[in-house]
Amino acid sequence: MPDDDLLRSLLRDHWHLAPSRITALEWGQMSCAWEVLAGDERYVCRLVDDYAARPVEAGLAAAEHLRDWGIAVGAPVRTLAGALTATTSTGVLSVSHRVPGRSLAGCDPVDQQWWGDRLGAMHRVLQRFHHPGLRAWQLIDLDAPHLGVEPWLRPAVTDAVNAAVRLTVTDRLTYGVLHGDPAPAGFVVDPDTGRAGLFTCGASGTGPLAYDVAAAVVYAGGPPAAAEFLDGYLAAGPVHRDEVEAALPVLIRFRWAVQADWSARQLAGGGACPAEARQALATAREALESPGL
Repeated sequence: MPDDDLLRSLLRDHWHLAPSRITALEWGQMSCAWEVLAGDERYVCRLVDDYAARPVEAGLAAAEHLRDWGIAVGAPVRTLAGALTATTSTGVLSVSHRVPGRSLAGCDPVDQQWWGDRLGAMHRVLQRFHHPGLRAWQLIDLDAPHLGVEPWLRPAVTDAVNAAVRLTVTDRLTYGVLHGDPAPAGFVVDPDTGRAGLFTCGASGTGPLAYDVAAAVVYAGGPPAAAEFLDGYLAAGPVHRDEVEAALPVLIRFRWAVQADWSARQLAGGGACPAEARQALATAREALESPGL
């Protein structure tokens, strides 16, 4: 992860921004993010690994589409060269305007309603969104070398992937544009207006929308703790309750496998956030080895 001095340098060189304050955000497991104050404006900067550059660009384009439909989401800020992202020595960096409001708390029942509502609205609005950077939903490469970083990892991930394959073959699932990492801290509500929105639109690719629901449920602490989120999502999103209830157990396990795969890739390849990756891998192992999952 770049320190504040390096981040200031990157923002100056690529966006001509001069930050007066940089605050790290606790925002999901698949990227690093900061809130930046520059002049009178606030921004959100997001850093991902190089292989995620195209999906991030698709997400920034999706944000513009969502804004056209009245959904509050951070508008992307283009680089001095006119690009949506900048490739740096530490990964791919993007900048968006900061949507007014506070981050949602995943354990708060009212915030969960906002969270589910906005994820559902995003799924519904993006049903007709297309972008060349959107990649098809990819199951994990079970032969990848980084799955050998610990002996338990490959067998546990293989079991989760095989279950997800069976689900996609035997069940009719609703497909669309995925957020990919819908952590509650990436969603906001403005207390002054009561308007909720997203910091950015992940738009990691296309796939079963219930996967995003499962990822959010994991962030909420599991299905019993996510009841209000699920109610908010089902009222606003395009996926019906029967489908969510049928797919959720399998896709929750698969989400933990995705976290384990991402964490192992970070550790094996020297990714942007190694400390977070090590902790995320330990948490994923605990979940994948839990008999009640």
